[in-house]
Amino acid sequence: MKEPLVPVIPMSHTAHIRSHRKPRRSATSSIAVRAGVAGGVLSMAAAGASASASAAEPVTQTIELPTLTADLSAQVAQSADATQQAAANYELRAERDAAAAKAAAEAKKDLAAAKKAEAKKKAAEAARKAAAERATRSAERATLSASASTSTSVSAPASGSVATVIAFLKAQVGDAYVMGATGPNAWDCSSLVQAAYKQVGVDLPRVSQDQSMAGTDVPLSSVQVGDILYWGGKGSAYHVGVYIGNGQYLDAANPSKGVVIQDLSGYPASGAVRVL
Repeated sequence: MKEPLVPVIPMSHTAHIRSHRKPRRSATSSIAVRAGVAGGVLSMAAAGASASASAAEPVTQTIELPTLTADLSAQVAQSADATQQAAANYELRAERDAAAAKAAAEAKKDLAAAKKAEAKKKAAEAARKAAAERATRSAERATLSASASTSTSVSAPASGSVATVIAFLKAQVGDAYVMGATGPNAWDCSSLVQAAYKQVGVDLPRVSQDQSMAGTDVPLSSVQVGDILYWGGKGSAYHVGVYIGNGQYLDAANPSKGVVIQDLSGYPASGAVRVL
């Protein structure tokens, strides 16, 4: 007996695999979801509006920009005023300093003028005194004391030339001593001796070393008026003068004394020569 035939229904080759397609939501579920989304959006909007309001509130309460700007402007203005005042003070100080410097320069100029005038006055006074001294010396040249041309220990030569030499020398008493000077108001020792003997036509060497070599040697015990005295070695003498009698000699001594008459006993000579 034949078995009954079972109908075979063809199946898809994927029928055994579960479908991955999500089950379709019902209309009610979709509406609920949409309502929830809309509510969330509205809630977010409300929250954003609230946050905006909250954020704007502190700005409204704390904004002070106009006040700060006004203060800054005031500070800038004060700084500008202070700078301008400092510049004005500096300019004023500069003007005062310039005026003080000008006044000091004028005072210095006035002082220099006063000193110059005083110097001229002193120079005029010195010139007057010098003229008076020259007049006195001229008078002395005209008259020579007899005691000046004679000595108690030795006799003077009869020549009038000696008197002329002595007169010239005495007329220079009080003149200054200046090394290298040759008159008429300042001398050194050898220039005075040379000038004195030149009055009577005797030409002597310029320096004391050579003058100690001139003429004839004379012992100091036999010196006469008009003899040349020297100090130091013959030919190397460092000082000269002229014997004027009475144990005295006349010389241009040194810068502190000038031309003077001195006692031979206080400064004995080394030797003597006679040229007249």
